[in-house]
Amino acid sequence: MKDFYIKAINPGYTVDGKSNVGEMIEIARKKSDTPISLAGTTVSYTNSSGNTSVLFEFPENSWMTGESILLRLASSPESELAAVNYTKTLAFKAGISLNVNDEKVDEVCWTGKDGCLTEFKSGEPTTLVRNIETEKFEHVFNYVPEYNAEAYMLEKDEVVESVSQCKGLIFSEILSYYETSKTEQFIEFYNAGAEQILLDGCRVRYKNKLYELSGIVGAEEYYKYLPVEFALTKNPTNVGMIELIDINGKVISKLEYPNGQRKGTSYALVGYDEMGGEIWRITYAPTPGEANNYQEFKTCEDGKVINEATGNCVKVVSMTEKVCPVGQYLNVLTGRCRKYETVAEKTCKEGYYLNPETGRCRKIQENNGANYSLISENYKEESSFVALYAVIGVMIFGVGYLVYEFRKEILKLWRKVFRRVR
Repeated sequence: MKDFYIKAINPGYTVDGKSNVGEMIEIARKKSDTPISLAGTTVSYTNSSGNTSVLFEFPENSWMTGESILLRLASSPESELAAVNYTKTLAFKAGISLNVNDEKVDEVCWTGKDGCLTEFKSGEPTTLVRNIETEKFEHVFNYVPEYNAEAYMLEKDEVVESVSQCKGLIFSEILSYYETSKTEQFIEFYNAGAEQILLDGCRVRYKNKLYELSGIVGAEEYYKYLPVEFALTKNPTNVGMIELIDINGKVISKLEYPNGQRKGTSYALVGYDEMGGEIWRITYAPTPGEANNYQEFKTCEDGKVINEATGNCVKVVSMTEKVCPVGQYLNVLTGRCRKYETVAEKTCKEGYYLNPETGRCRKIQENNGANYSLISENYKEESSFVALYAVIGVMIFGVGYLVYEFRKEILKLWRKVFRRVR
């Protein structure tokens, strides 16, 4: 073994509903009274498929001052009880190595194949612990690692720039409706804070699948993420949902992009309302990795303008492009020449005049007074006497008719009256 070595490993288990309980890597060193520089030291991880990646890289100004250093998964319930945190969880079948300046100084694997130790079992929580005397690893139950906050330090004269992980990052733009290739699609994040944000350990969740992020987003900067491992639905029938997950598995930002995506557009955050709510719009000016720009309509080619009613480009009809004959004008709506309808253009023959309301010729009705008598005539109200005579005539006719019809009764009545008188 070199000056320091891998002492213990636990891949983490689900206990009482909590995941990644106990996950850690413990690195120890031989007895020494002097600090050991960890500059150039990395912990590499090899998954069950044989792919290797850097799990954690110690900063140049880091030192090991105690007997051991404890590393824990950032999303583990015991993450605070560690000198440093890493973000990729260990599998039940995998391996790690300890490297200094790209030279492997120690390693261990637990796949059960090719000389590796037996794999971990979910039903039997154990920890791989190195026996100092034999220098071999064994599965041990109920192992408690040592944690000393003073066992790891950074030189005070080399302050490491503060970097947070995921928190403070928001979605700011998305382009799903590509024109020719899915590689045109992108998702944009924005860091509105005053400190840079580390993306390692952050994940994008889309259609219930998680995709790892990496890199750093500077303060007040935009970050363009290309969804290489998946493709966005171009124009979803239902609302498309994308979530940003932090290292602890919490949702820190959501993006819903609706139906209505069109070619040449992106869906962007363009501002905030009075209540602080986000305002999103479909814009014809995508700006991946830069400040968003809202353009309501597409840019038309030369000689065309946008029809705001339809959003389509139409040919420009210019008054100077078309010259109409004398007596005609250009209808700007149709682009056609129309004849002027004016009163001055129409004349009527002798004895007729032009009606300005109808535009038709009407005959002139002349009156010079020669056809009318200048002798006054007295007015007699003969109609009243004629009516009176008619009424009297009708009354006389009626009385005569009654006498004729009732002559017998009248005669009898007359005789009775005459006898009494006598």
